[in-house]
Amino acid sequence: MCADTPEYKDTLNLPKTDFPMRAGLPKREPEWLERWESIGIYDRLRERAASAASTEDARKPFTLHDGPPYANGHLHIGHALNKTIKDMIVRSHQMMGFDARYIPGWDCHGLPIEWKIEEQYRKKGKNKDEVEVIDFRQECRRFAEGWVDVQRDEFKRLGVTGNWPAPYLTMDFHAERVIAEEFQKFLMNGTLYQGSKPVMWSPVEKTALAEAEVEYHDKESFTVWVKFRVSNVDFPDLTLAGEETEAEEGRAVMAAEEQVAHDLIGAHVVIWTTTPWTLPSNKAVVFGRDISYGLYEVTGAPEECWAAEGDRFLLADNLAADVFKRARLSEDQYARVRSVSADLLAGLTLLHPLAGAEGANGEWDAPRDFRAADFVTDTEGTGFVHCAPSHGMEEYELYRDLNMLDKVITYNVLDDGSFRPDLPFFGGSYILSRKGGEGDANKKIIDKLASVGGLLARGKIKHSYPHSWRSKAPVIFRNTPQWFAAIDREVGDGQDQYGKTIRQRALTSIDQLVHWTPKTGRNRLYSMIEDRPDWVLSRQRAWGVPLTCFTKKGALPTDPAFLLRDEAVNTRILEAFEAEGADAWYKDGAKERFLGADHNPDDWDQVFDILDVWFDSGSTHAFVLRDREDGTEDGIADVYMEGTDQHRGWFHSSMLQACGTLGRAPYRNVVTHGFTLDEKGNKMSKSLGNTIAPDQVVKQYGADILRLWVAQTDYTADQRIGPEILKGVADGYRRLRNTMRFLLGALSHFEESDRVAPAEMPELERYILHRLAELDHVVRRGYAAFDFQGVFQQLFNFATVELSAFYFDIRKDALYCDGDTQRRRAARTVMDLLFHRLTTWLAPVLVFTMEEVWLERFPGADSSVHLTDIPETPADWLDEPLAAKWVKVRQARRVVTAALEIQRSDKVIGASLEAAPVVHIRDKEMLAALTSINFDDICITSGMSLTGDPQPAEAFRLPEIDGVGVVFEKAEGEKCQRCWKILPDVGTHAHPATCARCNAALT
Repeated sequence: MCADTPEYKDTLNLPKTDFPMRAGLPKREPEWLERWESIGIYDRLRERAASAASTEDARKPFTLHDGPPYANGHLHIGHALNKTIKDMIVRSHQMMGFDARYIPGWDCHGLPIEWKIEEQYRKKGKNKDEVEVIDFRQECRRFAEGWVDVQRDEFKRLGVTGNWPAPYLTMDFHAERVIAEEFQKFLMNGTLYQGSKPVMWSPVEKTALAEAEVEYHDKESFTVWVKFRVSNVDFPDLTLAGEETEAEEGRAVMAAEEQVAHDLIGAHVVIWTTTPWTLPSNKAVVFGRDISYGLYEVTGAPEECWAAEGDRFLLADNLAADVFKRARLSEDQYARVRSVSADLLAGLTLLHPLAGAEGANGEWDAPRDFRAADFVTDTEGTGFVHCAPSHGMEEYELYRDLNMLDKVITYNVLDDGSFRPDLPFFGGSYILSRKGGEGDANKKIIDKLASVGGLLARGKIKHSYPHSWRSKAPVIFRNTPQWFAAIDREVGDGQDQYGKTIRQRALTSIDQLVHWTPKTGRNRLYSMIEDRPDWVLSRQRAWGVPLTCFTKKGALPTDPAFLLRDEAVNTRILEAFEAEGADAWYKDGAKERFLGADHNPDDWDQVFDILDVWFDSGSTHAFVLRDREDGTEDGIADVYMEGTDQHRGWFHSSMLQACGTLGRAPYRNVVTHGFTLDEKGNKMSKSLGNTIAPDQVVKQYGADILRLWVAQTDYTADQRIGPEILKGVADGYRRLRNTMRFLLGALSHFEESDRVAPAEMPELERYILHRLAELDHVVRRGYAAFDFQGVFQQLFNFATVELSAFYFDIRKDALYCDGDTQRRRAARTVMDLLFHRLTTWLAPVLVFTMEEVWLERFPGADSSVHLTDIPETPADWLDEPLAAKWVKVRQARRVVTAALEIQRSDKVIGASLEAAPVVHIRDKEMLAALTSINFDDICITSGMSLTGDPQPAEAFRLPEIDGVGVVFEKAEGEKCQRCWKILPDVGTHAHPATCARCNAALT
């Protein structure tokens, strides 16, 4: 530039904004949280909806019902994922015109909290059994209250909106009253019964567990091959083919029977089990009717082998070789003697290996039942299954259907996992140690079997085994008296639209009333409910809502008068719970108080089991959705959203509970997310050191980065998170932030008087409006379908590619260098429209950043993007013919910019404005499209020649865009010192070294 050339920089319309490039989210986010609290955002939205309720602007209610987390520790990354998805669902629906309510809740009862108090007792050497039950319950209540406050603050720090001052707690007095009331509905409609069956039992915690309270881990177990001696044969009717006389046939049959008896009596049926501790409770052995069995004889045996030459064993043919290998016998040391049919097996009498053992006092002397069963296979084991119906559901169901439970149920195992003291040999032995490790029972049983010759082989096996998710200790199946809800018994409450039983109603609801995201959720819950047994409602603990019922002394559970069903008694219980909480059940004189004058307390026993906590949380629809002012009109939630494990947890229990009391599912949509893994796809574990705490991410990056990670993931599958992933998320955030910063700068001092009607805009602006209209549909459909990944991907690509790298790049020239032209005003109008849509579209995800962006333009004590809705987008912005034209324009532009990039890389030019290429277009429609616009502006060049002539050989091409070739030419003329375009007219105007456009802008 010559010394006498003016400095034109100050004449440009450069962007002006104080919006910082660096977000500083960890420091600034708490300030916005305080601001929202002072404004009362959530309450204002509810007040606004209430005031418009009877007008044409009435907002349709939308309720996401919160699945309650346990109030017993700091948040982990799964909590953050869960609550952030919920928050995005609520906020997006609010901004789409709904009255979107969210009442956060906490699960406060049950084993997780009780276990924490017991841990404290153990550290202090305190015995829980010596503490008054009400005092213990109060300690549990105080513990839960403390963690509710901690978790509430941690959730709020993530930017989660909701009715935080008034959450729901399952331990609130009204909640406890309603939980008891919901239980009483099962009592009164006859679906409640007391039964005795094997349930998953935690010896460490001394309580039954639901499937949802169990997780599976590898466990090394003892495995044994045990011998049951054949003591007798009862032959089926035999007939012989041939011409024998009746006498001859009789003698032949007798000879055959004698031979079979000789072969089989004294032989052993071999069973295999990984639970030796169940053998003292064995009552039967079963076989498969369609399995091929053989009698095998040992012909030689090595030392240190529990088999001896001449021993005979009954085994499934497919498994015999494996069994003998386990017994250390080689293939030449045994031989198959004969086939043994299922009919012949059915006539055998078996004895327990401890039958007749000295000191057994006859405990196992009775013959074992021996019959066919459908669940026996020959894929592993021996082809025979030992049955202890007190400790296995299949065996229990087999003998239940045979009406033989009274003959096979035992009560050998106590609640602490020890054997009853008077059980011979094993009394007082523990299946598990007090800390959940291996007890002494298995070893004692194996040693005893070995000493009486009852073993063929032994070993160890590593297999997946159920563990309590709280204590991490293995569980056992144990027959105990429990309270059940019968899911196949007619409910009889008149709410039969979707079925007469709980199971029928649930399965119908799944298919007819609920939409599933992802759709695989339907199959999971359907199969679980289709095959599940009756619901175990009772737990043998102290902290929870008790089963508020009384049983008749001396009556059997099958007697009609066993349970007291009296509405007056129920009412007294409920009134007490409403005023005093469930502690009223445990107070002195409670039985007399509730039974009143109508029933003699001496005739009734008070039940002190507590309800399964899944019944508590399954009942939340009643005391939250139905009873609260901010609940729902019909007591049904629009959405339940939790992790995929809740198909066997909250989704499941809520379905069963509501189908027993409402007659249908309590929700219309079920949304599920997967689990959170580390960057390598491994499960997070403190022992592996690969956990990431939400607080850690928030302190380093800010909550918006964590929320952005959630939005970018396919939450319906398992997600990965780690330092490198978060760095990538933060980089994407910076790109998006720069897009918003550009908008703010470009809109500095934008006034309504600057606005241009769409019809008066250049084609480029109308094309961007078309894209906005398309995106508005995408965003609304995506948010309605809870597809945050799909929405964000579209918005991110639009903001960073279509805006930053295309539209903004093109329009910088007009924004900075034009005077008050129609083109510049149109561009700023479009940017204002972009601003309002991008901020509201992104606000459900980036709650803090979009508030910062909004306040940069619209400051004020009561201003907030979260008080606004997504703007309605005019339908006439959609212009498909224009969009089709601009697809061609953008294709041609790609070829031009790629051609110029080569020249820039080769340092032929420093910027695209130094070029004036010749563009050869084969397609006449594309050529017409390009000649109808200022294509040089679109390509950011100083000039452009468009031609339909054939492409010369040296023309640059892109293989994916056929028919477009670019021949590079430098722009001719001088460089305008204001806009930097190179044009022939530069220097011929009143303002030195300017082009005509800049000269006009300066005049």
